[in-house]
Amino acid sequence: MTDARAILAKLRDGDTPTEAELFWFAEGLATGAVSDAQAGAFAMAVCTRGLGPAGRVQLTRAMRESGQVLKWDLDGPVLDKHSTGGVGDCVSLVLAPALAACGAYVPMISGRGLGHTGGTLDKLEAIPGYRTQVSVEDLQDLVADIGCAIVGASGDIAPADKRLYAVRDVTGTVESIDLITASILSKKLAAGLEALVLDVKTGSGAFMADPADALALAQALVDTAQGAGCMTTALVTDMNQPLVPSAGNALEVIEVMEALTSGDLSTPLSRLTQALGGEVLALGGLAADAADGEGRIARALGSGEAAEVFGEMVAALGGPGDFTDRWRDRLPAARVMVDVHPGDAGHVGRIDTRALGEAVVHLGGGRLRQDDRIDLAVGLTDIARIGDRVDPQRPLARIHCASEEAARAVAAQVRGAFTLVNDAPGAPPLIHERIA
Repeated sequence: MTDARAILAKLRDGDTPTEAELFWFAEGLATGAVSDAQAGAFAMAVCTRGLGPAGRVQLTRAMRESGQVLKWDLDGPVLDKHSTGGVGDCVSLVLAPALAACGAYVPMISGRGLGHTGGTLDKLEAIPGYRTQVSVEDLQDLVADIGCAIVGASGDIAPADKRLYAVRDVTGTVESIDLITASILSKKLAAGLEALVLDVKTGSGAFMADPADALALAQALVDTAQGAGCMTTALVTDMNQPLVPSAGNALEVIEVMEALTSGDLSTPLSRLTQALGGEVLALGGLAADAADGEGRIARALGSGEAAEVFGEMVAALGGPGDFTDRWRDRLPAARVMVDVHPGDAGHVGRIDTRALGEAVVHLGGGRLRQDDRIDLAVGLTDIARIGDRVDPQRPLARIHCASEEAARAVAAQVRGAFTLVNDAPGAPPLIHERIA
């Protein structure tokens, strides 16, 4: 008879539990049959001993099957994207409607801010009235009608992961590649996807700052997703500077709306959206290859079709019906704006992107505790990029905040995030590696 103690003893001794044992443990996490102490011991044992590639696939499948797995009957492929998180990374809000405009269906189950990184759901809640929590049935109806919906996970999706994630957060086991992989993919694959593209960040603002660690995670995610039956490609992308020159919830929605409505396809946000979209359109059979897929995404952005889909999604989820036309009037704005200037003139040689993300959190744009209320209007704009020249006329960034006191509290942190040099360095590549 299977029991938690026997499974934990196996892991302690360096053995991988069987598929049946991992399914039993995931079910126990979901139902409460596994205690908090046993869940913590499991997380620590996996973190220190590892599961190996086959065990990683089995744990992912077991956690996916611990709740509801969506089934679809649609006239196009069900596709999605996941990012490991960064600063100024608002690709999801641009990519989901662009994919839908190309004929895909996108049930994008997203999360909130984690540490110094922004959360997709928090950004969307800057749009007045937008509902991020819907039932599984409503999610399926929205995706079928509009082509995409960006919402939070319901309690029915991968409940084993929700339980294990909470335990990992307080047991020092967040960094395990096995547990990260199973956590990300169990939720994504429970959405019934046919194909997935992954954006694995590396650099000063990423959780995997070291490129070798990011590459290892990307490979583990691709191998595990494909082992669990979902066609997947990963791009290892740069987070040595914010993706867009803004960080903060409403401020990043402004960047999203500029990307959807301006027709400018040359910005880093637009270019990365095209690259990720091209990969997953090819996997889903809607493009001949990634290059063809990039062209299709570019046309959806340039023509305004993606913006139209985004507006339909916002209205269907409770936001303003005229958001794509009146977004400048609809988003919250901070009362105070303060520029941060460098001590000397020079070129930006390096950015501590994590420090910029932490500055936004300390302004109130993220959570220091789980129950903190977010100020959706605060953050940074006009963030200088690597290679830019800055001086008393060209600031490092502009702080948006509730008071002059709040600006003074983070100004030194923002200034300290930038290292200046005499000669302008080249910009880091937007995409470092592709894992297929």
